[in-house]
Amino acid sequence: MTLNDRLAAAATALIFLFAGACQGVSAQTWPNRPIRLVVPHAAGGVTDVVARLVAQPLGDALGQPVVVDNKPGAGGILGTDIAAKAPADGYTLLMFVDANTIFPSTSKTLNHDPGASFAAISLLGRGSHVLVAHPSVTAGNLREVVSFVRQNPKDLSAALPSYGGPQHLALEMIKAAANIDITPIPYKGGGPAVVDVVGGQVKLGLLGMAPALPHIKSGKLKAIAVTGATRSAVLPNVPTLAESGLPGFATSQWQAMVAPAGTPAPIVTRIHTELVKIMKQAAIIEKLAAIGMDNATSAAPEDMARMIRDELSRWPAVVKAAGITPE
Repeated sequence: MTLNDRLAAAATALIFLFAGACQGVSAQTWPNRPIRLVVPHAAGGVTDVVARLVAQPLGDALGQPVVVDNKPGAGGILGTDIAAKAPADGYTLLMFVDANTIFPSTSKTLNHDPGASFAAISLLGRGSHVLVAHPSVTAGNLREVVSFVRQNPKDLSAALPSYGGPQHLALEMIKAAANIDITPIPYKGGGPAVVDVVGGQVKLGLLGMAPALPHIKSGKLKAIAVTGATRSAVLPNVPTLAESGLPGFATSQWQAMVAPAGTPAPIVTRIHTELVKIMKQAAIIEKLAAIGMDNATSAAPEDMARMIRDELSRWPAVVKAAGITPE
């Protein structure tokens, strides 16, 4: 090796050493200014509610405000792209949800990789979707719905919060498992979807628990079944789809927090530790329960990363079988 080669190698080593030292210093002094929590959905939705539940106590624990920044658009893709491109310095966090793992199967262009563009931190709760019917529908359980659909093909349609979203895929899974045909009617959000089912314009809906729950409790909607592996604590008398004749069926809505890929591991670990503590608080558990969610967290950031990988591998086959066209 020539002298120039040795000098170049030494310079390269010093650069990496300096970069590592800077990262260590950054992690040690972090945070020294407010942290942005990007919510890629509009204010008032479930993701926004969960974000605001944890933002204040997380800021208190870290000694700096955690500021919720709503960046809705393209079903959540816009805000996710913004977070993916942010500096990996611990000052940008992102609310990451079930739909994020479906985007690669339903979007023609995606400017981020849900598995590689983010450092997973923790799950922040899980809940069921719910299959509901307008009270005019005589069917009171899934078997009766299936029987009606088979006798009256294409007479029933179902309102959904979005095209190609988690509820849409859950409906397609129900249709395939029960061998029935229900016309999906996607809306731009759960709010408009639930309004039309309550009004009777659409007879069925597969919806998030939060928008549907008040109408179920008031009797304006009839709950047929929940999609989770277990019954929902807020609807203990409503069976799961698995109990209703679709063995092994389970889908859920979930909320999580991630950071841009490359965020220093000590920062990720610190946030995870604080989130686990926060999600055990009685007030948080109670508020989550009111919107049909539990307070599930990940045992470690690696567990959250594994969950994301598992979900990413689950959806392509479902999307293909349903004939959903990427947009």
